[in-house]
Amino acid sequence: MDTIIFDLDGTLLDSKNDIVNAVNFTLKSLNRREKPFNEIVSCVGHGIREVLSKCLDSENNNLLNKAVNIFENYFLAHALDETLLYPQVKEILEYFKEKNLFIVTNRSKKSSELALRNFGILQYFKDIIGGDDETCLKPSPCPLEKIIARFSVGKERIVIVGDMAIDIIAGRGAGITTCAVTYGIGKKEDILKAKPDHIIQNLLELKGIVS
Repeated sequence: MDTIIFDLDGTLLDSKNDIVNAVNFTLKSLNRREKPFNEIVSCVGHGIREVLSKCLDSENNNLLNKAVNIFENYFLAHALDETLLYPQVKEILEYFKEKNLFIVTNRSKKSSELALRNFGILQYFKDIIGGDDETCLKPSPCPLEKIIARFSVGKERIVIVGDMAIDIIAGRGAGITTCAVTYGIGKKEDILKAKPDHIIQNLLELKGIVS
């Protein structure tokens, strides 16, 4: 196994506070009531448009386009206010630096690069597939298939590491090995239902899975 695909939020980055703050800023800007922390976090994962749709209780395209624009502008300026790297992230990336490392996330590529550069880990990754194409988001295997096609990597040599059921569902759909982490945003019961090949409590356990 020579290729590791990492999710970003909830897997490498503890970014819940900044995401919640950006969502509530968006709601306030649209004269809507702020939502509780846990309610917003429970919506995270499927891309910011869906998060905002749930928080606004609306599918109106014009409203959602405006909301996404407000969110993205605020988030780019404040995405690192409270975000932290999870423990062992730098250690595991350094350990696997000779392998092919990728990011597949449903957040925008621009904000992903900003965060990775800020924490000094951008150089470890060969590519980042962000959530800019709303037709190609996890849990669809589409973003994983982009990596497989672009870099001609054999599916049997790839593992995806993520904290949510959507990461596992995407990986299974792409026909690759899946590994769930239990410390992130995703609920453990949802992760278990998705039936990952491996479940780990911290990233250092990857050393026993990827050889």
